[in-house]
Amino acid sequence: MVRLITHNLLACHVKGCTSNNFPLMFQDVQIELREAEFNPDFVTNILPRLEWGALVDAAKQVGDTSLPPEQPEMMDDDLLRQLHHVLMEIHVVEGAMICPNCKHSYPISNGIPNMLLAEHEIG
Repeated sequence: MVRLITHNLLACHVKGCTSNNFPLMFQDVQIELREAEFNPDFVTNILPRLEWGALVDAAKQVGDTSLPPEQPEMMDDDLLRQLHHVLMEIHVVEGAMICPNCKHSYPISNGIPNMLLAEHEIG
């Protein structure tokens, strides 16, 4: 399943697409909300690895506006729970991710992103 935690790690790798290839933009997505056990330690420990602005933008693209635009210095329990929801409970099941640079489309079907490239696209 494409969750926003996974999306935050993905970039376009088409040959020649080396700048402005992150974050991929969601297009025509269908989402499912699936409850996941809240683990505040996990959310706290993953936080330094996240690109906050990309996460906030991706959340907005799938209809969630619960995260503040700037990453807070201190995370209270409510904000950790909101972040957990965005990272772990929003599942993109259909749609596509589009590279903002080369416009390559990575389809998502049944929750699985197809990140494979054609031979001529491999760098």
